[in-house]
Amino acid sequence: MIDVAAINQLHVETVERWHREPIDHPYGDPNHSPQSVLPIVCQQHQFNYLLWHEEDIVRSPDVSESDIARVKRAIDKYNQQRNDWIERIDDWITEDLQNKNVTLAPDARLNTETPGSAIDRLSIMALRIYHLNEQLERTDIDQAHIDKVTHRIAVCRLQFADLSQSLRELLADIYAGTKRHRTYRQMKMYNDPSLNPYLYRREATAKA
Repeated sequence: MIDVAAINQLHVETVERWHREPIDHPYGDPNHSPQSVLPIVCQQHQFNYLLWHEEDIVRSPDVSESDIARVKRAIDKYNQQRNDWIERIDDWITEDLQNKNVTLAPDARLNTETPGSAIDRLSIMALRIYHLNEQLERTDIDQAHIDKVTHRIAVCRLQFADLSQSLRELLADIYAGTKRHRTYRQMKMYNDPSLNPYLYRREATAKA
């Protein structure tokens, strides 16, 4: 079954690594039908990493209009890729269940979120904890700021532990056949020229 501790380690270690070194694929190529889900988790985490830092830029009060336009496009792209790779995590689990011939219990129920969505939340939490810890390294802060950040880190670590345990329990139920697993397609509309009203109306106007 999927090792949640290994996923936690991946999230924490790669956030630290990518802040020191160029972004890489330390868990292998995610596009070659990996035997482990970790390369896919790593790629999904990478898009969260890139998305996080673009969002930091766009919130700066002195960012230029041209930079805002560039960053907004990057945010849309990374958010789409983030969601695409949540689905790929869940698709990998579906295939793994089939390979292991997991049989569903007649009364098996669905969970409110998929393992891929929970893994995405853990990825974001790892990023948040890293950047909160960065705050404590600043030399221009007072004790009130330190106390606020320290409290937030404690809350985030509790949420990280709770979500990790919930994911372990969900995966155990899925692989035991007592919970159903299904990939839920995000079906984002804004990046699809045939579904975004602004894009398809503009194209129709251009052809008129």
